[in-house]
Amino acid sequence: MSATSSGTTSPTLVGAEAARRTRVRLLIVLMLFAATTINYADRATISIAGPDMAKELGLTPVQMGYVFSAFAWSYVLAQIPGGWLLDRYGVKWVYAAAIALWSGFTLVQGAVGFFTGMTAVVMLFGLRLAVGLTEAPVFPANARIVAAWFPTRERGMASAFFNSAQYFATVLFTPLMAWIVHNFGWHHVFTSMGILGIAFALLWLQVIDSPKNHPMMNKGEREYIEAGGALLDMDGQGTKKQANAGKTLRELLSNRMLLGIYIGQYCITVLTYFFLTWFPVYLVKERGLSILQAGFAAVLPALCGFIGGILGGVISDMLLRRGYSLTAARKIPIVGGMLLSMSIIGCNYVQADGLVVGLMALAFFGKGIGALGWAVVSDTSPRESGGLSGGLFNTFGNTAGITTPIAIGYIVQTTGSFNGALVFVGLNALVACFCYLVVVGEIRRVELKSV
Repeated sequence: MSATSSGTTSPTLVGAEAARRTRVRLLIVLMLFAATTINYADRATISIAGPDMAKELGLTPVQMGYVFSAFAWSYVLAQIPGGWLLDRYGVKWVYAAAIALWSGFTLVQGAVGFFTGMTAVVMLFGLRLAVGLTEAPVFPANARIVAAWFPTRERGMASAFFNSAQYFATVLFTPLMAWIVHNFGWHHVFTSMGILGIAFALLWLQVIDSPKNHPMMNKGEREYIEAGGALLDMDGQGTKKQANAGKTLRELLSNRMLLGIYIGQYCITVLTYFFLTWFPVYLVKERGLSILQAGFAAVLPALCGFIGGILGGVISDMLLRRGYSLTAARKIPIVGGMLLSMSIIGCNYVQADGLVVGLMALAFFGKGIGALGWAVVSDTSPRESGGLSGGLFNTFGNTAGITTPIAIGYIVQTTGSFNGALVFVGLNALVACFCYLVVVGEIRRVELKSV
C-alpha cells in the first residue's frame, strides 16, 4: 500500500483497500446456517412422525418420551469425545463426516416401517442413538469456526445467525414434513431428509476452510478479522494439547463463570427440546389439531424464534459498538429473552387455539433473543481447546434433551394434561436468568493453567 510524503497512509487508499476486502466470512456463516438447519430438521423428524408412528407402533406417552430422548443420550455422551476429535483431526473433515453419517442414519430410519412391535421400537431407538452420536461435534465446531472467522464485534450476530437455524428448520421443514406424513406416510420423512444431508456434506468439503488457508479470502479481509480478535485457525494449536485434555476439563469445570454458563444453557435448552419433541404432540393431543394442522401451527412460533434469534445477535453487537462491556452486551439479551419466554405458562389459561399459538410464538421469540450461548462460548473458550470447551458446554445443554422429553412424558401420563409440563418449561427459563445474573459474573476468555 502506498504512503504520503509525510510517511502516513493516505485515507483514500485505506478506504479503497477496505472496499476491496472480500466477505468470505459471510459465506462461511451461511454454510453454518445451512448445516444447522439440516441438523435440527433431522432432530425434529421424530416429532413430526411421532403421532402417526406412535399409533402404528402402539407407544404410550412414557415410551414416546424415551424414544424422543434417545437422540440426546448419545449426543450428550459424545460431546467431549466429539470436541476431542475436532481438536485432534480438524474441524473441516470431522464436520463433513458428521453430516454424512447422521444423514445416513436418518435415511435408514425410514426402513423401521418394515418391522413391527418391539423390533421396530428397538431399531428406532438405536438409530436415534446413532444420529445423536454423529451430530455431537457440530455445535462445538460452529463455535470454533465463528471464533476463527469473525472479529469480536461481529461474533454475536454470527453466532445468533447460525443458532437461529433451529427455528428456521421448523419454518422451512415442518410444514413440508407434515405434508409428507399426511400424503405418503411417516417413513418417507426420514428418507427425504437423509438424502438432502448427504448431498450437503459434499458441498461442505468444497467451501469450508480456515481463514489462513481459504483460497477465496484476500489479505484485506484476513487482516481485518485478525485485528478484530478472530483466531484465524479453526483447529487450535495442534495435537500437543491432547496430553492435557483431562487437566483442561477439570480446570474448565472448576471455573465459576463457565459453570454458570453451562447450567444456564441446560435450562435454556429445555425450551428447545420441548419444541423439538412434545410441541406437535401437545397441539394434536391437548388442542385437538390434526398432524397437518399442527405442522402449520408450529410455523409461527418457529418464525418468531428465528426473528428473535437474529435480533438477539443484533442487539448484543449493537451494545458492544455503543461502548457496553462484553458482559453487559451478552447478558442483557439473554436475561431479557428468558423472562419473555416464561409467557409459555400463559397457555394454561387460554382456550382459543390462536391465543395458544400466539403465546407460544412470544415465548419462542424470547427464547430466540436469549439464545446467545454459543457467542458466549466463542468469547470464553481457551484458545487452545475450543473443541473441548464447546463440547463441555453442549454436554450440559443437551442433557436437557434426555431429561425434558422423559419428564414431560411422566407429567402428561400422571396428570393427563400438559399444564404441569408448560410450568416445568417456564421455570427452567427463570433458573437460566438466575445463572446469568448471579453465578456467571464477568464474561471473559479463560486462560488455561494446565498448558
